[in-house]
Amino acid sequence: MDVDRNRAKDNSQESLARINSLLDPIRRLQAMIRDTVVAACEQADLSELSQVASEEEGDTIYAIDRISEELLVSHLSREIAPVTPLVLIAEGLPGGQVVLPEGTPVEDAVWRIIVDPIDGTRGLMYQKRSAWILTGVAFNHGPDTNLQDIVMAVQTEIPLLKQHLSDVIWVVRDHGVKAERFNRITGKSLPLFLRPSKARSIAHGFAMISRFFPGAREELAAIDEEIVLEALGPVRPGKAHCFEDQYICSGGQFYELMAGHDRFVADLRPLLEQFLAKRGLALGICSHPYDVCTELIARELGVIITDVRGRPLSAPLDIESNVDWVGYANPHIQAQIEPLLQAALRKRQLL
Repeated sequence: MDVDRNRAKDNSQESLARINSLLDPIRRLQAMIRDTVVAACEQADLSELSQVASEEEGDTIYAIDRISEELLVSHLSREIAPVTPLVLIAEGLPGGQVVLPEGTPVEDAVWRIIVDPIDGTRGLMYQKRSAWILTGVAFNHGPDTNLQDIVMAVQTEIPLLKQHLSDVIWVVRDHGVKAERFNRITGKSLPLFLRPSKARSIAHGFAMISRFFPGAREELAAIDEEIVLEALGPVRPGKAHCFEDQYICSGGQFYELMAGHDRFVADLRPLLEQFLAKRGLALGICSHPYDVCTELIARELGVIITDVRGRPLSAPLDIESNVDWVGYANPHIQAQIEPLLQAALRKRQLL
């Protein structure tokens, strides 16, 4: 496959029309998954939804995850694959991907579509916080296709039962972000305008390093403390420098940056592998490409998303690769925090 030639075609008007033709089917799929999962949460109790369905290489699959996975394959097989063959990449599939229609040679597929049917399963099944359906679409450039090749991204909120509003956000690369807020009671949607924070400092705002699970939380917390102390100085009695919000969901973290709620978020977990190995411990769960497949939306809104070295995210579209990422609400926050973050990582020989 001639990658350079095909990538040149990606910018043509014909390619734009082909990309846009996927938007409605993907939005319908995400709405269907949202409504089906919410209905399941209404009808089933916590013990049913939180049962472990299987242990996959990248994550634990719960019963609630199976609901969305079944819809995923059937909808894409019916709505998109008969017109343009595709490679679907998601957990729960044999080998992490399937070519649709079945039997199509992988090199004949037009698209690679990577999906996380429920990002934030744990928070949703305990009815603590919204989850998100994430989808990234790229032209098929073979196994080398990566996050930077994504030309369309869509994410839809799966709300809590007590929540009647659900946000939907999408982008076609270089054509602007669009968003709607869906009302589950009325069935109507209204335009939504997301704006990242314009603050020039993390002071009095939300800024955090992800440390969701046991394993290296004390080291991640130490890095967090060091960065904040260097950025803002010593804490004064009775005052709070800044705040944190451990939203256990990469898509949700992107949303918080896009909506202006958070100013700095970093997920450094893959860097801790050697640190943990020296203690005889395993790394545990990290973010994977399907968790960050909608970062294009955040970038097109002006949020700065990089890896820990300040480079664009470039992980392959698979279900195994561990991904570190950093999000800054704007260039001022990046200028304040990025040098301190990288210095803290170099000090610990993590960078």
